[in-house]
Amino acid sequence: MGRWLTRDDLGSAAGSATGLLLVSPDAASAFPLGPEDRRAAAELTAAALRAAGVGERDRVAVALAEPAGALWAAAAAEVAQAAAGLGPRGRMRLHHALSALRATTLVATPTGAMDLLARLHLEFLLDPLDLGLAHIVLTGEIASKRTLGHLAGEFGARVTEVYASPFGGAALAWRAAEEDPLTPLADGLLGLAALAKDAPADPGAPLAELVVTPRGHAALGDATLRTGHVVRAGAGLPAPAHTVGDHVLVRGVWLALPRLEKALAKIDGVAGWDLAISRPGTLDSAVLTVTFGRESLIGNPMWRARIQEAVRALTPVSIGVEIAPGAAEGPRPGTVTDLRGHHLGRDRALVT
Repeated sequence: MGRWLTRDDLGSAAGSATGLLLVSPDAASAFPLGPEDRRAAAELTAAALRAAGVGERDRVAVALAEPAGALWAAAAAEVAQAAAGLGPRGRMRLHHALSALRATTLVATPTGAMDLLARLHLEFLLDPLDLGLAHIVLTGEIASKRTLGHLAGEFGARVTEVYASPFGGAALAWRAAEEDPLTPLADGLLGLAALAKDAPADPGAPLAELVVTPRGHAALGDATLRTGHVVRAGAGLPAPAHTVGDHVLVRGVWLALPRLEKALAKIDGVAGWDLAISRPGTLDSAVLTVTFGRESLIGNPMWRARIQEAVRALTPVSIGVEIAPGAAEGPRPGTVTDLRGHHLGRDRALVT
């Protein structure tokens, strides 16, 4: 039976992996690619762009974080007239870049595209139609309901959602409407697994985890990769609606909860913590509330600063830090409160 690997397994093997390594922003995973693997990833991503309607007369702006950004920009250059990797820059800079490049296609996260739309209306007082976008390709996050239709109406563009590998960013499947199942870009790339055991999901199971099966991969071979994305039962291959496991998705970046736990454990006096994630507007918001074990630390600015520095060292995602008003009588486990309804829990076996 083949190996079943998680993001942590890829991270622990980073020191011995060979070839081009697609490393997550927090180095929690390293996805190796040999020459043939790189070609396959580029071809799949180019196929997703073609499925979205992108052609040789288009100009593509890719507003994604690494490692996905460079891969998408390179693939787009093979399909379109021009392509540029802009990174997840601020929306004012993104608007300027789209105008300067005369972009007809935007590749972005769902929240990134929605935030750009909101700022065009509220800050720039501009009509989204004036940007001249013909295609918007969304990837990297679980979109809020009605996102695809709303963006299509506001920008007058064809909006497509692409399911990309959470390890390296290569396109794996796509859909043209929110109610559609995913259409894989090649056979044998994606499957559904049981949450509580390393086995295919039972037919009719209410929840299942999307797994990547990179057959013929130079380094991973017969491995099955657990994505952390959970789907609900539906026709065909459903798009992910939730996440599960020791990594939580915030603003298109996977945050390693064990690393957060380890960093806070090194700070004297921390008795517990809760990471609250919400989407109050267009973007995700994350706030870490720390509970101390001693009353004397609650108002101590030095201890608060230590926690802020520890969090900043873990991830590029901005995470606010709050201190609970009362002290805890003893240590308590860290918790995640996902007000978006995305993250189902750290232990797959306990999710029902």
